[in-house]
Order: sequence, then structure tokens, then C-alpha cells
Amino acid sequence: MDVLHFLFGVFGNATALFLFLAPTITFKRIIKSKSTEQFSGIPYVMTLLNCLLSAWYGLPFVSKNNVLVSTINGTGSAIETIYVLIFIIYAPKKEKTKVLGLLTLVITIFTGVALVSLFALHGNARKLFCGCAAAVFSIIMYGSPLSIMRTVIKTKSVEYMPFFLSLFVFLCGTSWFVYGLLGRDPFVAIPNGVGCGLGALQLILYFIYRNNKGEAKKPISTHSLEIGPGKVHQEKKLVANGSHDEQV
Repeated sequence: MDVLHFLFGVFGNATALFLFLAPTITFKRIIKSKSTEQFSGIPYVMTLLNCLLSAWYGLPFVSKNNVLVSTINGTGSAIETIYVLIFIIYAPKKEKTKVLGLLTLVITIFTGVALVSLFALHGNARKLFCGCAAAVFSIIMYGSPLSIMRTVIKTKSVEYMPFFLSLFVFLCGTSWFVYGLLGRDPFVAIPNGVGCGLGALQLILYFIYRNNKGEAKKPISTHSLEIGPGKVHQEKKLVANGSHDEQV
């Protein structure tokens, strides 16, 4: 059982790393154009908070046998921090102020959770407090593609929902869900069970509408499904330059 628990944790690390690295395409574009265009910085700040809280929860003095949770979320925290810093550098003043304000809130929330758990709570109370905080933001993170799923249903096109990203959302959620079940840890199992279900729904939608990938005149779709509560705006501008005005 311990070996199986470990193996699912390793697989969860691999799939989660893919999800964290997926937005690199977006940030290569931002750096190249020296502009954040219509991209939102909110997903990266909120995913940073999720990673910080989950990494904290996985530490041995908070919960036992969850080191793999800490390793991948510690890595994710570093990756998301880089994304946020790049976004702040290239964002216009109004967006920069908003992201900086949200980043300050994220740091405040994490610091508050860490200090309370260290100095005011012990044993199961500490695990319960940190686990609830991590679970809430994990569910928010997994729930972010719902807006893209609505777009797929509305347009009957999977152009803005890449198959492999949907697949890895499913695999990541499933592996950590099983990891949580094997470790009898509801704070890992429940949010990732939600992620597993939402990932499955994305794959079902993909196979329903897989033959409708949109017109060739709609370029750039690689940024449309990323972990975090994001939004898609670019396609409206791009389509406006084409021969029709389909709205997303």
C-alpha cells in the first residue's frame, strides 16, 4: 500500500508539473511583445496561493507522509512566482496595480495561515486548519476551466480547449485523488476528486465536439485553458480582423 501511495504521488508530481509549465507559451509571447495584451494576471497569483498553502500542508509538522505534496507545490510556487513577476514587469499601470494588490493579499493570507498554524494550533487542529485552507483554493484552481467549458458548449468548438491540457487536468486530479484515498487524507482526496471529475467532463466535451475546431482564420489558442481563474479575450480581437464576427 505504501509503495502504491508513493507511485501515485510521483505520477501526480509529473502531471502537475506539466500543468504548471503549460503557461510558458503565454509568457514567451508576453516577453517577445513586451506587453501583457489582454491576458489576465489573476490566474497566476491565485495558483501561487494554492501552491503555497498546499506546500505548507504537506510539510511533516503539519501532515504526515505528504512530502510529495510539498515538493511539487513548492516547485509550483517558484514557477508561479516567476510568472507573476514577468506579468508585473510588462503589465500596464492599472493591471500592474491590481496584480500587486492581489499578490499582497495572497502573501498576507499565506503568512496568516502559516503563523496561526505554527503558534496557535497543534496536532490535528493544525492539520485541519491548513488542510481546509489548501482544499478550498485547490477546488477554486480546478474549477477555473468552467468558463472555457461554457465557451465550448456555446460555440460547439474545442478550439480553445486543447486536448492534452484537458487530459493532464484529468490525470493530475485522478492521481492525487487516488493518492489522497490511499493515504486516507480527505484534504488531498476531495479537491482532487473535484479536479478528476472536471477533467473528465472536459474530455467528454472534447470528444463530443472534437471535429469542430474552429476556422483556420482564428489563430492563437494555446493560452485559453490554464490553471487558475482566468478569462479569454484575445479571440474577439483576432476574429474582428477576419471575414466574420463570431463572438466567444
